[in-house]
Amino acid sequence: MNQPDLAVSLPEGLLRDMHATGLLSWGDVHVAQKVSFLFDERDQRVQVALALTVRALQAGSICLDLSSVRQQRFDTDETQAAVPDDLWPEPTAWRGAIEASDLVSLGSEAPPRRPLRLVGDLLYLERYWQEESTVAGELLARRSPTAQEPSPSTLLAARRELFGTEGDPDHELAAVVSATSQVTVIAGGPGTGKTTTLARVLGMLVRTAPTFPSIALAAPTGKAAVRMEEALTEALGGLPTDLAQALSGLRATTIHRLLGPLPETRNRFSHDQGNPLPHDVVVIDEASMVSVTLMARLLPALRPQARLILVGDPNQLAPVEAGAVLADIVEAATPAPPGLAAVRRTSGLPDSGPVVRLRRNYRSTPTIAALASAVLAGDEAATVQIAASGGAGICFEAQAADTGLARRVVVTGGEMIAAAQEGRVRDALDALEVHRLLCAHRRGPFGVAQWSRRVEEWLVEGVAGFDPSQIWYPGRPLMVTQNARDLGLFNGDTGVVVRHGDELRAHFARGRQIHSVSPFLLDQVQTIHAMTVHKAQGSQFDEVTVVLPPPDSPLLTQELLYTAITRAKREVTLIGSEESLRQAVRHRARRASGLRDRLRSGEDV
Repeated sequence: MNQPDLAVSLPEGLLRDMHATGLLSWGDVHVAQKVSFLFDERDQRVQVALALTVRALQAGSICLDLSSVRQQRFDTDETQAAVPDDLWPEPTAWRGAIEASDLVSLGSEAPPRRPLRLVGDLLYLERYWQEESTVAGELLARRSPTAQEPSPSTLLAARRELFGTEGDPDHELAAVVSATSQVTVIAGGPGTGKTTTLARVLGMLVRTAPTFPSIALAAPTGKAAVRMEEALTEALGGLPTDLAQALSGLRATTIHRLLGPLPETRNRFSHDQGNPLPHDVVVIDEASMVSVTLMARLLPALRPQARLILVGDPNQLAPVEAGAVLADIVEAATPAPPGLAAVRRTSGLPDSGPVVRLRRNYRSTPTIAALASAVLAGDEAATVQIAASGGAGICFEAQAADTGLARRVVVTGGEMIAAAQEGRVRDALDALEVHRLLCAHRRGPFGVAQWSRRVEEWLVEGVAGFDPSQIWYPGRPLMVTQNARDLGLFNGDTGVVVRHGDELRAHFARGRQIHSVSPFLLDQVQTIHAMTVHKAQGSQFDEVTVVLPPPDSPLLTQELLYTAITRAKREVTLIGSEESLRQAVRHRARRASGLRDRLRSGEDV
């Protein structure tokens, strides 16, 4: 069905003019019109505020920050909407109209009877204010020490057993903090040993608990849950034999399945405050991907005495849905209560609040690690200097050098295709992970669609016998785009189509295991000669080539650049202008939220 012509259906005025700039979509405008009609709100300044609040949610914010709305770049679009300065309402009069509207509740204490709520400069849809309040209240309530903290001598004994005398101090601190806090965040980038740390954290909890704790492992997606389970199983090998055996039966699931989704609902679950989860410890991996809505369902479903451990990288791209909860928790980190601080000092470790940062990178080359650190520090000069230095593992090209990139694609792609044609499944899957071309955009000259076509053309020209004219062919690299639990596949899984005699099979790596299905059963898949940086989250490749969009792209952010760089273990090639690189470093994708300040102030309202 075609969308209505808003130029015709919208009355003249501010709402129509804002839509014409591209800032507001038809969906944003439709919600504003419908809700305004129900509350008889005719002031288009208020209608625009409502539409922008809806638009902010789609861009990942929990609310609309009126103090900076003119400067915001809404990051869900690949082009920047240009709004003339004189089109924006005069700030003081605009705020006065919002405060006077029957659509808006004022302050944190007003009853939840209206669709919008204005708290300070933050304008919320009421539902998201309530969800943020739930998250803040639950986290603050779990800051107080409980009666179940282990003694210093017990902690010291477990620490010596699990870490010896030469352990990573950050890993040791994470284990001690987890045993003395109800909520712990283990924050670190790729290669910092988060899973190794988690294995020892669980060992610490077992050794210091009076009885063996009931432990749940979960992640936001099925793919992340599978990887969590595989990585933890491997990391358990570093624990004492009895601990490794005791923890070997743990299985990871999605947060949704852990909470027990109710039929025909999206955000209602069988486990809640009235029917809490039975576990003593709940571990959430890839916690940076958890939205405020899902966190507002998880936290009340924990038993009052349960421990929550959040593991993730707060610096990478935030979840598609609204909120950046992990980043807010990390940025709002406060010192430990006096009692817990004393226990940690007695254990021979520095004082720490609930957030432990893992700083040492064990996987990437030193140059890649330095580049990632410069990006996170917002240091444009250092980022450009490292990228342009030609140091080990780094290449920066102002324009796409087709010949160089084509050679790399043909070599790595050719190895994968040859293995797939000859039935060498493991070799084909290993070759798939050698090099990945990453884009910020999905469409246009800097997007996945165009670069995928270009790569396919290079492969046709450079690899003998490669024929992608059929839907299914040996050497087709695949990514699953929708969960298919009946096939054992999850959104984001990657694999290769391999020839076995006269038959074709699609193979997907599961750590050391390989999952195989008929490609003719696959509906929601796409070819991944290139992929977006978002889709690459949670993955690691030997080499990565990143296509940077123009400087005015709203997707060009510090988080996107950092995420792209840290996908690589050995080599990163950046293709784009120096200004694009500088713009990415200086532009943080700040999602509007009140959670960070509420956690800092200790007030849940």
